[in-house]
Amino acid sequence: MLALRAGLIFDGERLLGPGLLLTEGGRIVDIDTTGAAPPALATIVDLGPGSFLLPGLIDAHVHLAFGASADVVGALERVDDEALLAGMRESACRALWAGVTTVRDLGDRNYVSLALREQFARPGVLGPEIVASGPPITTRRGHCHFLGGECEGEGALRAAVRERAERGCDVVKVMVSGGNITPGSQPHESQYGLADLRAIVDEAHRSGLPAAGHVHGAGAVADAVEAGFDTLEHVTFFTADGVEADPAVMERIAREGVVVSVTSGSVPALGTPPPAIVQRAAAILENHGRLRRAGVRMIPGTDAGLSPGKPHDVLPYGLSSLVEQVGMTTAEALRAATSVAAAAIGLSGRKGRLVAGADADLLAVRGNPLDDIGAVHKVEAVFRAGRRVR
Repeated sequence: MLALRAGLIFDGERLLGPGLLLTEGGRIVDIDTTGAAPPALATIVDLGPGSFLLPGLIDAHVHLAFGASADVVGALERVDDEALLAGMRESACRALWAGVTTVRDLGDRNYVSLALREQFARPGVLGPEIVASGPPITTRRGHCHFLGGECEGEGALRAAVRERAERGCDVVKVMVSGGNITPGSQPHESQYGLADLRAIVDEAHRSGLPAAGHVHGAGAVADAVEAGFDTLEHVTFFTADGVEADPAVMERIAREGVVVSVTSGSVPALGTPPPAIVQRAAAILENHGRLRRAGVRMIPGTDAGLSPGKPHDVLPYGLSSLVEQVGMTTAEALRAATSVAAAAIGLSGRKGRLVAGADADLLAVRGNPLDDIGAVHKVEAVFRAGRRVR
């Protein structure tokens, strides 16, 4: 049993104040804020009076197969799956070192993320928990086709979903629109019609899996909402030459409780986003602010690995972006990356909360991120399943 003494404890929803958190067997046993003495046999870890203990962070959209280089596609093409697995393991551990104890990988090659997930499940092998989609479903020569998920036609699309379920994927990822890193692909253009999207979501839900939709184009956003996707990734409302968000679609997202995964965070001075994003950044952020004010559930998904500015430990910058650019309060941002994210990706009860029975995935930082969200960069300790990794 471990007894962690912290200056302040945030349980994923609210601030509890100073206290003691007990863990045993990889899970949280109890939280005490009364000042009671720890159990006699517990190993005491005093994090200090200036410490702030919170649940391990959750990055809801990463690509462990991408190495955050200036040419992620070319780099991927030059390695075999064995080397890819080694690079993905390094990227995952980099995220863990920053306090990101859970990642949702929304696009790999050849289901290598499942192999990595199995490695991390072995005794003595530490890494973040991985929620994996396998190769994203996309059209022929469509966005990220090089990951191997090309598929068209209702029968083939349903079969592709079943294959992912049979292999043990946790979520079905679909490139509803084009994207920025694939030559010949246009982010504002839809890749699938509504009937195909409905078939994919129906088959995913029949298989007990949620569906995550990559959506940039305004039409793609509307179709993904209509088709019943569980999470919407990016939600930029691109048009050919700008951004145009339909207020009715935004209202429907809020009304139906669809989760928006906001592409949030980049390391300053480590590269700039694609020109199409830079040109539209102000409008995108304004729309994300409108979604937040409408009550939409929003979680951070950094797209880690996609570019030099998005290494796999980038999520702390994403929290700052949620506060400074989207307009969240610091408490909302912390909830978004813990309890709200856990519920959105199917891990409620195990992740994102400091409550009895939850996994002992913990992050301790120096300072109070409720006063200054930048304190999430000041990592003092990271625990994964009750074992200290930093």
